[in-house]
Amino acid sequence: MASLLDFDRVEPPTPAEQTHSRPRVQAPTNGQLALQLPSEIPHLAIEPEWKSQQRLWGHSFHPMCSYLASFPAGLAHAFIARYTRPGDVVLDPFSGRGTTPLQACAEGRIGVGNDLNPFAHLLTAAKVDPPSRAEIKTRLASLRLVWAGAAGQWDRLADAAVAAPGSEAILVPGPGSTLGAPGQSAGTSVRPDAPLPIEVALAFHPRTLAQVLFLRSSLDADDRIDRFLLATLTGILHGKSGSYLSAVMPNTFSMAPRYVRDFVSRTDFHSPERDAFTLLEDKVRRLYRQPVPATRGIALLGDARDAGVRFRESLRARGLPERARLVVTSPPYLRVVKYGYYNWLRLWLLGYDASAIDDLLDDAHHRDAYLVFMREVLRGLRTALADDAVVAIVIGDVELDRGRPANGGIGLAESVWELAAAPEGYRLAGVAIDDIAAGRKMTKLWGDEAGQATKLERILLLSTGEGGRRRAINGASLPIDWDWPPKTPRRL
Repeated sequence: MASLLDFDRVEPPTPAEQTHSRPRVQAPTNGQLALQLPSEIPHLAIEPEWKSQQRLWGHSFHPMCSYLASFPAGLAHAFIARYTRPGDVVLDPFSGRGTTPLQACAEGRIGVGNDLNPFAHLLTAAKVDPPSRAEIKTRLASLRLVWAGAAGQWDRLADAAVAAPGSEAILVPGPGSTLGAPGQSAGTSVRPDAPLPIEVALAFHPRTLAQVLFLRSSLDADDRIDRFLLATLTGILHGKSGSYLSAVMPNTFSMAPRYVRDFVSRTDFHSPERDAFTLLEDKVRRLYRQPVPATRGIALLGDARDAGVRFRESLRARGLPERARLVVTSPPYLRVVKYGYYNWLRLWLLGYDASAIDDLLDDAHHRDAYLVFMREVLRGLRTALADDAVVAIVIGDVELDRGRPANGGIGLAESVWELAAAPEGYRLAGVAIDDIAAGRKMTKLWGDEAGQATKLERILLLSTGEGGRRRAINGASLPIDWDWPPKTPRRL
């Protein structure tokens, strides 16, 4: 089997050579840093074995919900399998939908994820600390019972909202505003919250909308079981097939609200009726095809720049090792993705404003600000890393910025090494190039520009010390078992 990290006959630099390969920065020109990358940075020829695996390789929880710019579970496995042992801690400060921490937990490691996006935090938390299948089935049965006794009220509310979409006079309850426990009449404690956005009213069949409003008000995101159901519900809100609750959008990422209004008006579109309980149960059944991970992970909500401290505090509180031996992560692409805008319907379900999320995440980093940000992230991580830790950072080259050539978006991984990692004392194992097939990550979002903004990913492999650098290199030749689920010894 081809190794993951093959140095293409280029010897990695010695510690002394690395000392002399600090960033060479010329005087600022028009406010921009003029960077000269040293030629001795080793380039790694990666054999991306994860690309040859089946599309849904990995634990069955991974496809719970789509998420922009997420890497495949196989990529996380390639590093987890080589650079950790069962019981080790694996961190991801930009956890997204939880790919790294989930796969780590599924492989007997302690997966810890962090994200500033509350939607990403919900997905990560649902996957690394899931309820049992029996708990989910019991909760769904209780929700069905409550719905049976209150369906008429919710139907009337949905009918009114659809008849007068966007009306300020028609208020719907907010997320978690009623309890759907057995014996309680959902609706007796309904508290008016806010008008229903016109695009939400147009997206669903009235009967489906009634069920969505009921589930939205009945599920508590702070409850472990309800959180899993909410995360699952976000994954079936809209899409092409009959397994989704709405067919108004052609893919699983939210099209612009204006698109929804114009499309419905132009085509006289009416979403087909879908039973939310049936589709939710079907999705849960698919997710639980495999047993839940044996190891329970940790999901944190917050800024990646102070994640190191919070990582250690959370691990200490659980009596777990406080330092990680591996980081596998992918920071947000430079000025490419608006996580709020392209998930506005899911965020409505959860009670968040999409514009506020985008303001919080601040996706508009230019190159210099991005490098300052990454240096602060790497500085903060040091407190949570073992002396021989390996850090794998997937960084996408950005060719286009809002349709125009991006400034400083090419070779960004090398720039992160020179101006962010090296000054913080990290060691460099190398930079690998991974080509991205057009449309593989963000299909159908930009039409003819799909896949053009980011065509290359570079995997920056760092370490906290010389021991970690050598471990990263020596572990590259270890073979990987791609059988999944893992084979277990046959019982006698």
